[in-house]
Amino acid sequence: MQLSNYDTIYFLGIGGIGMSALARWFRYQGLRVAGYDRTPTGLTHELIGEGMEIHFEDKVEFIPGYVNREKTLVVFTPAIPKDSLEYNYLSEEGYTLLKRSEVLGLLTRNYLTIAVAGTHGKTTTSSLIAHILKSASMNMVAFLGGITTNYASNLVMQGEVNEHTLVVVEADEFDRSFLRLFPEIAVVTSADADHLDIYGDHTTLLTSFKEFIRQVSAGGSLFIHESVEDLSRGVNTISIDTYGMSRGQFFASNITANSGLFEFDLEGFGRKIERIQLGVPGFHNLENAIAAILVATRLNVDETIIRKALASFKGVKRRFEFIIKNEDVVYIDDYAHHPTEIEAFLRSLKSIYTGKKITVVFQPHLFTRTRDFAKGFSDSLSLADELLMMDIYPAREEPIPGVTSDMIFKDITSSVKIRCSKKNVIEKLKTLDLEVLATIGAGDIDTLVEPIKEMLTHKYA
Repeated sequence: MQLSNYDTIYFLGIGGIGMSALARWFRYQGLRVAGYDRTPTGLTHELIGEGMEIHFEDKVEFIPGYVNREKTLVVFTPAIPKDSLEYNYLSEEGYTLLKRSEVLGLLTRNYLTIAVAGTHGKTTTSSLIAHILKSASMNMVAFLGGITTNYASNLVMQGEVNEHTLVVVEADEFDRSFLRLFPEIAVVTSADADHLDIYGDHTTLLTSFKEFIRQVSAGGSLFIHESVEDLSRGVNTISIDTYGMSRGQFFASNITANSGLFEFDLEGFGRKIERIQLGVPGFHNLENAIAAILVATRLNVDETIIRKALASFKGVKRRFEFIIKNEDVVYIDDYAHHPTEIEAFLRSLKSIYTGKKITVVFQPHLFTRTRDFAKGFSDSLSLADELLMMDIYPAREEPIPGVTSDMIFKDITSSVKIRCSKKNVIEKLKTLDLEVLATIGAGDIDTLVEPIKEMLTHKYA
């Protein structure tokens, strides 16, 4: 099919971070864009300001009149429930409906594509690559899974869109979406067990990653974290390089930190690239930066430009995002929602703030993920000195009998642990003597960021 056949794009779930990037792209292309989402957010408010018509009730009568079967493409997120009134109406009326991943596959097939896969690290790595390419004034467009602080957007563009345009995308393993992509350059950052509601077991997830790697174009390049390099075993049609913190063909050495920000040497080019500065904290981000450097080098970006871009990178919203940082209190918000991510985040936080008390507010995301990884969550969250545990954010799921936050909470070994709800978490925080506070989760915990910031500002005024 040809996307050029349509003059209107209608999104079911337009407020999703990946969906909204596509919506912005089509609006930039001059198409009429409209959509539905369950709840208004700051992002949907921005989209409306950019000329998109959005409503927040799942009612067929709210679909704009210009949405017609012949000239409208309907894009939907897998999170849309099967009983959605609008989804079922549009399907029954014979509209063309495509998943976001299918549209991304169609969009990228005519461009040199750089795809970043991994159960964590995708958003920061792809954002770093986009920032380097934009800094190098290369023709590029990036569809990101987060809002970059440098550009305040999840759609980053540079130059005219033509046959020389580079496209940076996140290759999402959820729902096997990344198997719609056939990139020339790929990164695989990790492949931990996740989305077991989709895959059933870790082995099946790993099989999908292997399939993704085999879809890299012949003669293309794969940069893969050394911990999962076995996924590329037997693939001999592409060049494969491994990277890691201290192992792999490319690795960091002589790592130093100043106020939590890293400087390091990069080994592996047959020489040492010395004293690279990274503008965001976190050991995991150091590895993400190495992957971005390798991609940029593969695209012949000058080393001086790469250095400046890494030093000027301000990160991604909700990825180790400093909300308050002063002598009285530090408050950081992070999207981590898997035990491995939480452990990496908290270990970095403890290394930056040695001797400080770390207080964490955590909101579990999905009943299935809580059920499948309860022990891992308990172990990683116990790195905190104080833990406030919220109820599970269900997202696309119905409740599972017996699955609650208590599955995690009961095995927490932190010196202080408190069960709380979204309604009373701020009142609970007021009773604590806070030094370093972090909110963690992928649900709607982000709606508490501003109220918590306001409370801390008054408390430590």
